[in-house]
Parts: sequence; structure tokens; C-alpha cells
Amino acid sequence: MLEKQNVQKGIFVFVAVAPPFINYLLFSLYPNAMAIFYSLLKWDGISPPEFIGLKNYFTMISDKYVWRALSHNLVLMVTVPPLTIIISLALSYILAFRAFKGSSFYRVLYYMPNVLSSVVIAILWSFIYDGDIGLLNGVLKLTGIDIGNYYWLAHKETALLCMVAPSVWTGVGLYVVIFTNAMRSIPKSLFESAILDGAGHITRFFKITVPLISGVVRIGIIFMLIGSLKGFETIMVLTNGGPGGATDVIGLYMFNIAFGLDQPVHLYGYASSIGMFLFIILVSLRLAIDKFIVKEEIQF
Repeated sequence: MLEKQNVQKGIFVFVAVAPPFINYLLFSLYPNAMAIFYSLLKWDGISPPEFIGLKNYFTMISDKYVWRALSHNLVLMVTVPPLTIIISLALSYILAFRAFKGSSFYRVLYYMPNVLSSVVIAILWSFIYDGDIGLLNGVLKLTGIDIGNYYWLAHKETALLCMVAPSVWTGVGLYVVIFTNAMRSIPKSLFESAILDGAGHITRFFKITVPLISGVVRIGIIFMLIGSLKGFETIMVLTNGGPGGATDVIGLYMFNIAFGLDQPVHLYGYASSIGMFLFIILVSLRLAIDKFIVKEEIQF
């Protein structure tokens, strides 16, 4: 009887574990292993591949466009995550602790951009930045700042900064929902004691709320930093890296080398080497966050 139970338990564990394990092998481990292999090849996807060792990596190191694209990623990394976190925390605190009618409606409203696809979001913001009928130019004109038919995405000076707003707008809704739920899990007795001691909203926000949800905020920072390095869909639709490469990012540059319609030759091997370089950056970033951002476990 005991042996039969062990067999049934083993079958249950296998059935429960096998699907996600197979999924991991087929859609994560295998593609990554093949990317390493492809990065050692000179291959356009059609002709027979030629093994060239680490030549793609040496070419990548001397490729100025790789470093230009990476510098654009760094600009997005130092702008999008801080803005998203600050705005999300402020809105979450208002929704969680300042009772007013319609707070649930606003949470749904803030989350709406996350329901939309990246293509739809890019098209919406292309109308906002349009020079002739753009909302941004119209709002500036109403405030007395008439800059004419300025095409924000067509100038190198403003194109990259224009990528910040769509990213923040999309990310805020998700983190408002996450942070609001985290804040509402904090015992009310802590805030009641702080109020009795004369603490105002600002003190309660920085001394109680933010420290107690620091673990959730930390995870949000990790996801946003990684997203700032990996994401390129919105940029691809808005500018495809233009004008003159002013908005090119590492993921988009890799994609265009492998699949770009304007590429005379598709360099899958070289694109794979850039992908592995991006993988190393992401792993290093994750390790740096674990080392320098202290993970505090606060019990309440």
C-alpha cells in the first residue's frame, strides 16, 4: 500500500513539474544556448553558416553604433525608473490614505495604458508629438508658448527625451496598483500612533509608508531598470531609431541587424553576439542591485 502511494505521489509530482520544466527547456534554456552558438557564426539565415569564433564579439566592441545605442539606454535608465517610482508612490499614497469618492475609478483609469499594446501606445503618442495636429504643441500654444509646427520626433535634440513620457505613462498605472495594495496592507495602528505624535502626511510617507514597502519598491526598480535595457517596441513604432540614430537603443539595433527591412544582409550571428552582450549587462545589473541596494526585511 505504501509503495503504491509513493508511485502515485511520484506520478503527481512528475505531472505537476514536467510542463513548466519542459516549457523552460524549450522556450528559455534552448533559445539561450542556441544564441550562444549563433554568436560564433557568420550567418545570414539562408546561406550555410561559417564558424568564426569570437570575431563577432571583437567587431561588436569596435562598433560605435552599439555604444551609441547603449548610451541611449542609459539615458532612459536614469530618467524613466525614478520618474515612474516617484509618481507611482505619490499617486498610490493619495489613493490609499486620502479617502475620496472615485478612488477605485482612478485606479482603473491609471491602469488602462497597461491594457493597450505597445503599438497602440506608440500611435497615440505619435499624434501627441505631431507637428501639425499634435496635442503637445496645442497645449504649449494655449499657455502662451507658440513654437509653431515643431515636430518633436524629427529633431535629434528632443527625439530621445520624447521616449521618456510614453514609458512613464505606461509604467505608472501598473505600479500604482501594486504600491496601493502594498500600502493598504500596512496596519492602520502605525499611522494612528504617528498622527497622535503629530506626524503629518509627508512625515508618514517618508518615515512609515516608503520604508515598510521598500521590498516592493525594490522589485519595481529592478523590473524597470531591466525594461529600460530590453524594451524597444514603442521606439521602433515611433521613430525606428531615428532621426539619424538619435533614439536607437541596443535592443532595436540588434533587432534591425537581424530582421530589419532596410538591411541588405541579415546578420543573425552578429545580432546574437549583441544579444549575449545584453544578457551579460542584465545579469551584471541584477547582481549590482543585489549588492548595493540593501534588502531589508521589515516585519509589522
